[in-house]
Amino acid sequence: MKNNTSLKQLPFLGKKTVPAALRKDLWHPLCLLEFPNSTQGLSVFRKLRELRRLHETSYSLSTVTQTQGIHKGQLLPKKKRGYVLMNQKANSVADMAAVLLIQAKEPTEKEAASANRRVRTDGRPLAKRGTGRQASADALTIRGSVEGVRIRWADILDAEYAETWPVEVVHDGLEKHRYTAAWPQAPPLVSREQLLAEEVMEEDEVGLLQGEEAEVGEGQPERRASERPAVGPKPGAPRPNVATV
Repeated sequence: MKNNTSLKQLPFLGKKTVPAALRKDLWHPLCLLEFPNSTQGLSVFRKLRELRRLHETSYSLSTVTQTQGIHKGQLLPKKKRGYVLMNQKANSVADMAAVLLIQAKEPTEKEAASANRRVRTDGRPLAKRGTGRQASADALTIRGSVEGVRIRWADILDAEYAETWPVEVVHDGLEKHRYTAAWPQAPPLVSREQLLAEEVMEEDEVGLLQGEEAEVGEGQPERRASERPAVGPKPGAPRPNVATV
């Protein structure tokens, strides 16, 4: 997860809606989609990006309207409105299922004819800005099956936001790494009893160390008065000026 690429995907919906940086201990991925080839993955990514833009710009007023209280029927405050529009988790999962269902269907004759019409067949090289046309045509050739598509979820229960999924899609869990943020609902890795037991063990170790130091100190002989270090100014040091009355 890189800040330069990830922050560009977050929409600006008001002040404080886009963080300055994505902290790895607070942000965690929703899921990871794996495709058998890059052409199919780019086609799905383009569709998901278009659907996300529609959710951010074309939404019903009931989504940002208060439903209870004395301000019922009025728009939510700007801050709460931004939080509501930023919460696209359910829509994202439903969009993934819808796009994969489209990928599982065979392209119609109209879609195939439209894609072939945009591709050059005279042998001339395509311009740099026109490479996407060939990619859109290639995406139609792989439609009709989602075999080999795998979705690895951080929380596999999030897949229930969608009504139906293609049968060929494999759902799996996403392993956690050292930078994965802790889940609020997840139980703690260490119980309270274990923490208390570790504290008691540390106190016992500290007590044993202090006892050994005391025994070593008692065994040492006491210094004589002549061996004790003299307290006072060092020899040869300048004497302070003392005023006499």
